[in-house]
Amino acid sequence: MNLFGVMDVSASALRAERVRAEVVASNMANAETTRTPEGGPYQRHHVVFEAEGGGSFQESLASQMSGGVNGFRGSGSIYAGGVGIGMGDGPEEANGAPGGVAVAGVISDVSTPLKRYDPAHPDAGADGFVAYPDINPLTEMVDLMGATRSYGMNASAIQAEKGMVSTSLDLLK
Repeated sequence: MNLFGVMDVSASALRAERVRAEVVASNMANAETTRTPEGGPYQRHHVVFEAEGGGSFQESLASQMSGGVNGFRGSGSIYAGGVGIGMGDGPEEANGAPGGVAVAGVISDVSTPLKRYDPAHPDAGADGFVAYPDINPLTEMVDLMGATRSYGMNASAIQAEKGMVSTSLDLLK
């Protein structure tokens, strides 16, 4: 991974966590929505993340390591438990897979709506019950706190890398 690869990974995480926070806010705003354009109550949404660039960890590791036997370098590697961990020192390390996280999609929760008895409500059925979305504000707040903390940590990682780059440039003066 190149010098700015860490920033790219953190930037992708910032984008993904922003989407997650927006979806949680939408869920909370629609917690009492009993009628949608599609019909029926609002359905809770979830964000699905995926690794950017696809592939497994092993494939990413193999793409970072080039040459040698089975895709691993013979020199400059540490072998722990039979797995070679490269200590890359060539230009090919700067051109590896970007990594990071991407939003694979936003899916709707298929849980059954909550039924509340309110015969005066305009969306009440013949039995007097109204279908409300199955959204727990406590669960949504915990999810929002997780998104906020992750966003903050990735922003801190970018700031730390900027500090390291700045210090490195000062050393070269």
